[in-house]
Amino acid sequence: MAPMSFPSLPELAQQLRTELAQKKFVLLYAYNGTGKTRLSVAFKDLGKKRVLLGSLLTEASEPIETEDGDTIELEDIQGDTLYFNAFTEDLFHWDNDLKNDRERVLKINKDSRFFAGLGELEMDNRIRPLLNRYADFDFRIDTTEWEVSFSREVEIEGAKTVAEDIKVSRGEENIFIWCFFLAIVELAMDPEIEAYRWVKYVYIDDPISSLDEHNAIGVANHLAQLLLNAKNPPKTVVSSHHTLFFNVLGNEFGRKANRHFLSKGAGESYLLRDTGNTPFFHHVASLRELCDAAESGELRTHHFNMLRAIMEKTASFHGYGSFYDCIRPDEADGPDKTMYARVVNIMSHGNYSLYEPVPMMEENQALFRKLLSDFRKHFQFNPILFDDPSNEAPAA
Repeated sequence: MAPMSFPSLPELAQQLRTELAQKKFVLLYAYNGTGKTRLSVAFKDLGKKRVLLGSLLTEASEPIETEDGDTIELEDIQGDTLYFNAFTEDLFHWDNDLKNDRERVLKINKDSRFFAGLGELEMDNRIRPLLNRYADFDFRIDTTEWEVSFSREVEIEGAKTVAEDIKVSRGEENIFIWCFFLAIVELAMDPEIEAYRWVKYVYIDDPISSLDEHNAIGVANHLAQLLLNAKNPPKTVVSSHHTLFFNVLGNEFGRKANRHFLSKGAGESYLLRDTGNTPFFHHVASLRELCDAAESGELRTHHFNMLRAIMEKTASFHGYGSFYDCIRPDEADGPDKTMYARVVNIMSHGNYSLYEPVPMMEENQALFRKLLSDFRKHFQFNPILFDDPSNEAPAA
C-alpha cells in the first residue's frame, strides 16, 4: 500500500484525529528526529482551536482575534488532549541542594494544568501502586513546597535503614514521571473527577527512552491493559522509536488500533505508511526508507548510519563477525570490498544526524546506491515490501 503524504504536521495531526473517529487507538513507529514530539504538540493545538472555534479548524497563528476585536492567546485555551512527551518531563526539575548536598528534591511546575488535582486527589496513593510495579524506591509529594522527595531502604553493616532525600537515577526518574502520568490518565477516565473532565484524547510519545527491553514489555502491557479494561477510555495515540514497545502494543490492541510507520518525505512533508496487522520490524522499515531515498534522489548523509545498522543486524543474524561481511561487491575478495567498508565506516561515524539532515555528495550517492543494490541482491527480502512492481512474489 502506497504511503499517505502530508505537507505539514497540522495536516498529519488532523489525519490522526480523523482515524480516531473510527478507531480507539493509533500507533506510530518513527525514528528519533522524525518529528514525533512536534506532532504531539500539533495534535494538542488542534484541540485548542476546536475549543475556541467549535468544529471549524483554522491555520490561524497566535494570537487569535475574535469578532469582538479581543485577542486570545492559544496557550490560554484549555483544549482536549492530555499528552506525555519531552515537555511533560520538563515539568519536573531537580534541586540538588548544592549548598549542603543533602536534601535533594524534584521540583514540580505548579502552574501546569497537568497537576490540577495534585492537592485534593491524594496523588501519592494513586501513583504508589503503579510505581511499585517497576521500582524499589518510595516518594513523598509536598503540595505546599511543590516538590517530590525520594527514599530507599538500604543495608548498612548488616542493618536495614531508610536513606532519605536521595537522587534517583535518570531511568528511575522517568518511570516515576510515567507513573504520575498514568495516575492522571486513570483520573481522566473517572467521570466523577472534575479536574480532568476536559480530556478527550491522550497522546503518548516515547515513554520508555531509558528502559531496558524487559521493562519496555511491562510498560507496554500495563498501558494496554489500563486502556482496554477501562469502561470509557480516551481516544489514544502512541508514538515510539522502540520496535519491541510498538509490537507489544500492536499485539495487545489488535484490531482496535491503526498502525503506521511515520517518516520524513520530500522537503517538509511527512509520510504515513500502514504497517498492517503483522509484527513490524525496524530493519525492514529502515531498508525500505533507504530504497525510497535512493530512488527519489533524497539521499542524506545520515543514511549511511542507517545502512550500516542494517548490515550489522544482518551480520549478527547470519553469524558473521561484522558488517564488513555483508558488503558483497562483484569481486568479493578484491580491493573494492575494503574500499567500500572504509567508506561505510567513515561515513557512519561522522556527525551525521537525523536532526539536521545534510544532502549527500554526488559521488557518495553513487557509491551508496551500489552498496545498497549489492546488499539487496545477496540478502534478499520480500520484494512486495518495497512496492516494486517489477518484482513478483513467488507462486504459492
